[in-house]
Formats: sequence, structure tokens, C-alpha cells
Amino acid sequence: MNEELYNLIERLANLLRHETRQTGLAMGLQPVQQEALYYLSICNRYSDTLLAVTDYLGLTKGTVSQTLKVLETKGLIEKVKDSEDKRITHLKVTEAGRTFLTQTCPPQQFSEVACKLSAQAQGTLQEALTEMLHQYQQRSGRNGFGVCRQCKYNQSSQGRFVCGLTKESLSVQDTKQICREFTQ
Repeated sequence: MNEELYNLIERLANLLRHETRQTGLAMGLQPVQQEALYYLSICNRYSDTLLAVTDYLGLTKGTVSQTLKVLETKGLIEKVKDSEDKRITHLKVTEAGRTFLTQTCPPQQFSEVACKLSAQAQGTLQEALTEMLHQYQQRSGRNGFGVCRQCKYNQSSQGRFVCGLTKESLSVQDTKQICREFTQ
């Protein structure tokens, strides 16, 4: 069972990478550049820095720096200084970057196949994979980068959200994005 499950997930991941790679190459993007762009589109304001991208991708700072330079040159991301701490530079996906991601993520063929599953099958599969990811993160010691809303630091009261770690207010959008400080 373990080997069969691994093979299924590996094959799905390989097909996803292949389809994503093909759409990215049409725009002159390498897979690592697409991964960085996608990450920046789903992370919150605590996680949109060079170091966070480096940590998320598990690559060297130099490799990620070059990757981000390409994305910036192509107009897919922009650097924005933090309004309160000018030492911090945030990496924001531009409108062109969002348009590219809307057209490519998730890949079209994946979406078509997933939509053919019943709503119940989709829910069951999502629940099982979420539990598997959680268990795998705990075992591997790489627990960060979870959805803010599911973090132990996320505090809500009367429709307002606050990060218990930073004591800062969170928008509803912040709570839907991933954060490098995530702790379950």
C-alpha cells in the first residue's frame, strides 16, 4: 500500500510538473521561477521576502536571488519596501504575474480531471492529503508554511483576526494565505 500510494502521488506530481513546465516555457520561465511566483501569490505579508522564498523552496539564497531577478525583469513581481521597517523588502506579484498564474495554476488538464470527481470524492481526497501533509511535516521537522487560519497563533473574535505571535491585525485575505511562522 505504501509503495502504491507513493507511486500514485509521484506520478500525479510528475504530470503536474510537466504540464506546468510546458506553459512556463512558452513565457520563457523555468520551473523554479514558476514555483517562486506561485509561492509569492499564496503567501502572506510575513512570508513574501527573499529569505522566506529561500526557505520555502529549500534552495540557496543565490539561486533564489537570481530566480527573483528574472521574475522582476519579466514584470511578474515587484519589490516593495516595508512601510514601517525600511530594512525589509516585500516581493509582490504584479498584475501580469497574476494573469499568468490565473491561466496556468492549476494546470488546465488537472482542473478538467479534478472536476470530473464527485464533490464527495474531492472532499475525501483533500482531507486525506491534508492529514498526510500534516503528518509528513511533523515527521520531517518542516512544519512551517501552513494556512494562517489553521495556525495556533490565529486568534479571531467577532469577525476580526489577530496574529497571536506578532499581535498584528490580519485581514480575511491574510488568514487564507500561507505563512512561514505557521505552527499547529
